[in-house]
Amino acid sequence: MTEIRTPRLLLRRWHDDDLAPMADINADPRVMRWIGDGSVRGLDHTARAIEQWEEEWDEEGFGLFAVELLASGELAGFTGLSVPGFLPQVLPAVAISWRLGSQFWGQGYASEAAHATLEFALQDRGLDRVISISRVGDDASGNVVRKLGMSLERETVHPVHGWPLRVHTIDLTEFQA
Repeated sequence: MTEIRTPRLLLRRWHDDDLAPMADINADPRVMRWIGDGSVRGLDHTARAIEQWEEEWDEEGFGLFAVELLASGELAGFTGLSVPGFLPQVLPAVAISWRLGSQFWGQGYASEAAHATLEFALQDRGLDRVISISRVGDDASGNVVRKLGMSLERETVHPVHGWPLRVHTIDLTEFQA
């Protein structure tokens, strides 16, 4: 089983009891504002998503980690790696992403989890390069990208929703563990 411990977090595969707290995160309009079409998602959608994330682990050898707080055992959200099939112009690529419940914002958890995931991608999984895709205006994600040391590669537009996107990148030679 793939697990990563940071000073405050456990990044791990998904458990059955993660469904309800992740569904609560997906039901928060503040969390979902910058994701997809911005709409909240319910329990059924979250269950299908977790199933897909676990399948990606099995197929690709990487995926989205459940992020658990070591101090309390609470599920804070996710961080991890995926193939961004919705944006064909960046393929082949592996993207890092994160989503945390709003009660966990502003405490450095996203940066801590993303840094550990990036190290996992470049050192453990042998990827040469990782990208991040975020909507223009999502300053919180922009801060995490900056802390990871990623560089702007291009600006583009979401193929379905038409929103401006920024694609950042980092490769193995630029990464500071």
